Amino acid sequence: MITIRDPVHGSIAITGAELPIVDSRVYQRLRGIKQLGFTDQAFPGATHTRYAHGIGAMDVATRMFDALFPESRGELSQACRARFRQVLRLAVLLHDVGHPPASHASEPSMPIRAALGLDRFTPDELLEQASHEDYTRAILVMSELRPLVDAALAPFGSVAEDVAHLVTGRYPERGGVFVEQGIDYFPLLSQIVSGELDADRMDYLQRDAFYAGVSYGKFDQPWLVENLEKHIEAGRAYLAIAHRAVFAFEDFLLSRYHMFVSVYYHYIPVGFDTMLVRFLTEAPQDFKLAADMEGYISMDDVALWSALRGSSNRWAQRIANRQGYKRILEVNADSGLADFETIVQALEAEKLDMFTSRDRGVLSKYYGKATTIPIYVRNDALRQSVRVEEYSRIYERYSNATQLHRVYVHPDQAQRARSVMSAFTRPAS
Repeated sequence: MITIRDPVHGSIAITGAELPIVDSRVYQRLRGIKQLGFTDQAFPGATHTRYAHGIGAMDVATRMFDALFPESRGELSQACRARFRQVLRLAVLLHDVGHPPASHASEPSMPIRAALGLDRFTPDELLEQASHEDYTRAILVMSELRPLVDAALAPFGSVAEDVAHLVTGRYPERGGVFVEQGIDYFPLLSQIVSGELDADRMDYLQRDAFYAGVSYGKFDQPWLVENLEKHIEAGRAYLAIAHRAVFAFEDFLLSRYHMFVSVYYHYIPVGFDTMLVRFLTEAPQDFKLAADMEGYISMDDVALWSALRGSSNRWAQRIANRQGYKRILEVNADSGLADFETIVQALEAEKLDMFTSRDRGVLSKYYGKATTIPIYVRNDALRQSVRVEEYSRIYERYSNATQLHRVYVHPDQAQRARSVMSAFTRPAS
């Protein structure tokens, strides 16, 4: 076992069985992929990597698991607890191994799913564009990482498909691995990997806020973890929180919401993301993500920046030289969207060199979706459990998305664009 020092969580232990996975070429690739893509163009400190994020998230997941299943309670057999814990740690450690360069911005250059050789998809789904989650699954089961994961899990009677199932839910035949004494713990464990209150968010909110130098992503992680509980219904285990921690949970949701509208959707990285998409669309021959795992593993931010510098495409050159377009309009309220569309039409009529971006900041990407695994609020004194959306009114208060619509123009045409917009200016009341 080794211990590393992390600026967010302090000391993090990596076991001897996990170390070959962390040291592998597949995981080390994440050192070359920044967590926040072009966000460092606005927040210079935000150059941290998905390598550190994966390790930090694994540590958070371990704390969550140990709070839910303390050894002293003995509700799981020793062997079962050890198996659940190890599969969970690896699932969270490796949940981002499929991420492309520049975070999410380069996903438009991914091929269709069929090119990855994945199974368990319908014919129509195979024709859809692959996502970073698809690459993660392919890497887990079809790359040089698989034997390393199998070796780490062998003492616990598990295999790499169990990790892939926990990350993606695409290996249902392995579902029995997560059943103990007639209770299916898969829903609960998968919520720790990816859900409304997961280890991924608990790490990236704090890590991103720390490196961006902002305070939006702060929340009371120790109190939340301390108040994690389980809810058993119809033979399935779900994540729950004690009623006394609901306000901390609401603060956690608001932290993510504020990070999105203030950092992740900041106009500068959004502008560069949009230019990158235009480059990938106009010059696909200059940079395309490989469909084979060997080729994909060699692709990181350095590969992308090399392609940008070597391309004659105008968007590539502007990105490489940090020559962004100028934001001349931003609308962040529904009341102004009608005018926004009218202004865009007027600017387009003038044949300006411009583009727009349209982002939606939401409190929750899970609320209201039928496929979402529920979180419960428990009141042990009353022996009651209710779904969190029925207990807390925060979802209702933030049910409307925050619209962030922007117009960017070539810097040389900014004054001309403002002249066009002046016709739509309303006098101050």
